[in-house]
Amino acid sequence: MSLERATDLLACPVCQGRLALYGKVICCTEGHSYDVAKQGYVNLLGASEPGNADTSEMLDARARVHAAGVFNQVTEAIATSCGGRQRVLEAGAGTGHYLASALGTDPQALGVAIDVSKASAKHCVRTDERIAAIVADVWQPLPLRDRSLDAVLAVFAPRNLPEFARVLHSDGRFIAVTPRSGHLVGLRDAYGLLDIPSAKATQLAAAAAEFFDLIDTRVIKYRVPVDEQLATDLIAMGPNAFHQQPKQVTASVISIDVTVQSFRPIRD
Repeated sequence: MSLERATDLLACPVCQGRLALYGKVICCTEGHSYDVAKQGYVNLLGASEPGNADTSEMLDARARVHAAGVFNQVTEAIATSCGGRQRVLEAGAGTGHYLASALGTDPQALGVAIDVSKASAKHCVRTDERIAAIVADVWQPLPLRDRSLDAVLAVFAPRNLPEFARVLHSDGRFIAVTPRSGHLVGLRDAYGLLDIPSAKATQLAAAAAEFFDLIDTRVIKYRVPVDEQLATDLIAMGPNAFHQQPKQVTASVISIDVTVQSFRPIRD
């Protein structure tokens, strides 16, 4: 069970003590305990799920898009940047697709998926048996021990930079994927989707400079044809799902346009 293997990496969200798994309960030495859901994930959120948490429908749409290979080149770039590291966290993990790829083929590799969505946690435990799924808020102190991880992924996801630096060991990697202005431009223009702020990668590099050295930047840009169902799923899988959905979507050729950045933590 991946959750049992992951307890060596986890910290109690209340007292930061070590956690251990006892049957269907995770406990710390101070007596704080957390029930393991029947699906195999643990909820360390300590609050109600927020209204903007990914829904099952959003995640199902995202899974179909990944299964169709729309983001394959992005997935491959993340795995290459991860470089075979064994203990990997994905923040805002969604379905766990990118995390599973980053773990490669090593049966001993271990992934920790953190997302504020219970539906995400359920997806992640199904995606790969090496993934331990945790419901938690990426913007809060992460329920992980200091310098316990080899890599942290944030793929179109929130980035808690000081916490990412804390949980990575000295030669760890923080790998971020951010959209560029041309990302999904055909869909965004045709259906009035949410805009993408310019220079996101430059802004991230500036914000990260306090905690990380930027060691690699690559742009992934290509076009891919999608049918009506995939185009609909691309709209439904992200934050546009919380807004009015177009009644009819047509097949088109879309642009994938992202930046993949790799950072190393700064140590005194």
